[in-house]
Amino acid sequence: MKWRSEKIQAHHLERLAVVYVRQSTLQQVLDHQESTRLQYGLVHRAEAFGWSQERVLTIDDDLGKSGSSVEGRVGFQRLVTEAGLSHVGLILGVEMSRLARSSKDWHQLAVRQN
Repeated sequence: MKWRSEKIQAHHLERLAVVYVRQSTLQQVLDHQESTRLQYGLVHRAEAFGWSQERVLTIDDDLGKSGSSVEGRVGFQRLVTEAGLSHVGLILGVEMSRLARSSKDWHQLAVRQN
């Protein structure tokens, strides 16, 4: 099923769609496997928006790591880098407000988006 959005333009589709998968603790990863499955399922959402499978990047390096800091979160750091290089046209995740708890960390990501 294809979804349409006026906000997604051709130049977005030329870039990566990033699916960011994260849960705060290893216990959450074990106890909430449905959440993990739903997060990985966002790959299909990106494809429905028009991204080819090859242009969808899943970043799951931060499973079981707290969002309280970027320290030790190589996945978040990669996301910031890819966005900063203008490689990203779409970021998908569950509970994006928990992507980073620090305004400073959010700012790193927000100022890199055009």
